[in-house]
Amino acid sequence: MLAMQADEVLNVSHAAAGSLAGSLDERMAHAVVRRLVAKEHVFCEGDDRQHVFRVEDGVIAVYKTLPDGRRQIIDFAYPGDLIGLGVLSEHVLSAQATVPSRVRCLSAASLERMAESDASLALKLYKSVCQELAATRSLLVTVGQRSAIERVAAFLVALHRRTAANGSSIIKLAMRRSDIADLLGLTIETVSRTLTKLRSMGVIDIEQGGSRVQLLDQARLVELANE
Repeated sequence: MLAMQADEVLNVSHAAAGSLAGSLDERMAHAVVRRLVAKEHVFCEGDDRQHVFRVEDGVIAVYKTLPDGRRQIIDFAYPGDLIGLGVLSEHVLSAQATVPSRVRCLSAASLERMAESDASLALKLYKSVCQELAATRSLLVTVGQRSAIERVAAFLVALHRRTAANGSSIIKLAMRRSDIADLLGLTIETVSRTLTKLRSMGVIDIEQGGSRVQLLDQARLVELANE
């Protein structure tokens, strides 16, 4: 999910864009599918960057390992997201499945060559990079300025926006509490306490097992996220 320099896309008519809109989907439909178990890596920091991956099912944590062994999760990738984009020959981040997942693998060199002649594909890759940058900037604000309750509330709001079905107030936490902690720069205990506090406030409800959260008061949750 690293930034990749996209070719300049200018003067693409709606008709032309529409005729090419499915090009990436069509190519991905024929790409090799890789199945991963929980905690299995898609790629690791330092690996040769040979493929770009699209998440088909599950959740992938994209993270950086610090010299002392600590982990900073940069983002979670959900179905439809692309990971492995970049301009370097090696991956500078690692990507690990948080739950059993599926990804499709497409040669990075082939994808970049196709983007040179397919304006719609280049635009899709550009938008993917922009979404990644927006998520990274939001994380910077969250970790740098927000309190624990603001961080957890912002995470739930963002997760709902990215993954919830239309009109649904239910979101699935397809990751461990430790994963959420490593994203938000908190301890596991703080994440658990904050979720319990939000529940006691009547803002959310946590179903048995803790993997599904119902947003009872979305407006209040957004307010608590300080957005």
